[in-house]
Order: sequence, then structure tokens, then C-alpha cells
Amino acid sequence: MCPNPASSGCYWDGSPRHPRHSRPLRVAPTSPSRLLRAGQSGRCRRCGNRIDFFQRADQRPIALHPAEMATTRVPDSCRWHLSGGIAYPHSDGSAWCRIPHAVLCPGNAPAARIGFHLEAVRRQLALRTRRLLDTGVLTAPACDAPAVAVEASGPGCAVVQMLLSRYLADSLLEDIRCVAQTRHRHRCTHPVLAPAGPAGAWVLLATSPRRGQLALPDALMAVYDLSHLPYAEQARWRAQRCPGHATAPGAADLAQPSWQVFDPLLHAAHIRTRLPKPPANRPKNE
Repeated sequence: MCPNPASSGCYWDGSPRHPRHSRPLRVAPTSPSRLLRAGQSGRCRRCGNRIDFFQRADQRPIALHPAEMATTRVPDSCRWHLSGGIAYPHSDGSAWCRIPHAVLCPGNAPAARIGFHLEAVRRQLALRTRRLLDTGVLTAPACDAPAVAVEASGPGCAVVQMLLSRYLADSLLEDIRCVAQTRHRHRCTHPVLAPAGPAGAWVLLATSPRRGQLALPDALMAVYDLSHLPYAEQARWRAQRCPGHATAPGAADLAQPSWQVFDPLLHAAHIRTRLPKPPANRPKNE
């Protein structure tokens, strides 16, 4: 007797299958934020708890606690709300708000009193951190870093001048990667520096702080200057997109642009007083 094999549309017991159809993620053309929410959640490096990344109005990223809080339990200075994918540092008049993760992070010392309810949430996060440390999932930092730390990866990060401002990258100039999403729902692997496109120039510019900061000694620093390029090219660099995705209207961002507004006091370790060496000339194929 030969058993009857189950059809592809049913399980072994004959119950019907209900396959899940994947739904593509798209961003509306009128959205103020071109960043997809997929993949924009991560873990805090200090405590290991989950955080959600959002863009602020000045296009800088901020890590928010994933759960909403009652507005009456959150101080006015800690209230944030979301509108069109953009985070704003105040309440929108509703009964709920978001709170920065730095306020609740067990790895940071509380700067001020945050109330009984937020202290209870902070203790819960601390218990999760202790559990992650005990199981070996999270490694304790070697030393207590200051609250305001340089997020860049190393001293070799490039300083770029564009759109009348200076920005600090998180890597070398050649390693700045496009943040757009490809058709296969992966991050683009192309660099922002186009080999065949218009290029900037390494120049020595004065290390001048912004208005309201302490004055620094007169010195020159190496800056990759894009000021002479057209506005569209500078905007492409600011959006951290390769030339192929710069004009793609349907391509959304799968990661946050890694630029930081350059501060000569906070980012003094990245100041270089000499121009980088030009790349070696490649032998021409005869």
C-alpha cells in the first residue's frame, strides 16, 4: 500500500498552508524622512538594551527608548515626539511621548532626578543588563567613557567641507559607504566617492571654532573641500549616497548617514595638520 503524499498546499496532516507573502517596504515621496524603519533598531553598546534610531530636524541621529511613556510621568526636558519619521524635542500635546535612551541607560549616570516611574524603568533595564553580562552576551566596557563621546571609529576619519559646514565622517574618505537600499533589500556597497565623477580637493584650512565656542590657537587642518562643486553634488555627499542612488526617487535609506557636525574641541583627535599623501599612480596597460 503506497501512502498518499500531502499536496504542497497542505501540511502532513492535511491542514491547509497559509504562506506569508512578503510586502515590500516603500517610502512615500512626500515623506520628510527617506529612512526605512526596517533595520533601524539596535542595541546600546553600554547596556545592551534595544534602542530605536530616528532623525532629528537637523538630520542628526538620536536613540530613543522603544516604548512610549505617559507624558505626565516624563519631565518636560525629556519629552520627544515623532512626526513624519522625524524626532522633535518637545511634546506634541498628546498623552504619550518618547524619551531618549540616554536618560534611562544604566551605563550613564543620571544627570538629574527623573521621577519614580522612570527610575523603575531604569532599574528594569539595569536588571536586563546584568542578565546579559552574566550570560556573556554583553561585555562590560573597559573604562567608563564620558557622556559626550566621539562616535567616530578612529583618528583616521575624514573631515569634509560641504554646504558651508564641516562634517566628520566615521571612516576614511574612501571607505564612506552609500546608505541607500538596493533592489535586493541590502545596503548599497558602492562608495560615496565616485571614481569618475567630480571630486573635491584636500586643502589646509584654518581651525576655526563655531560662534560661541572657545578660541583655539591659530592652526591649519586638512579638510576635503567640496565647496567648489555644484549644490547637487554637495547634497549627494550630505545624503551619503553614491551617484547611482543620488537620483533614484524610489530608493530609501537603509542606514543613518554617519556625518557629525565637526567640532574642533570635541573632535581634536581627528585634526590633521598635513595633507594626505596622493595615491600611487597605477601602471597604464599598454
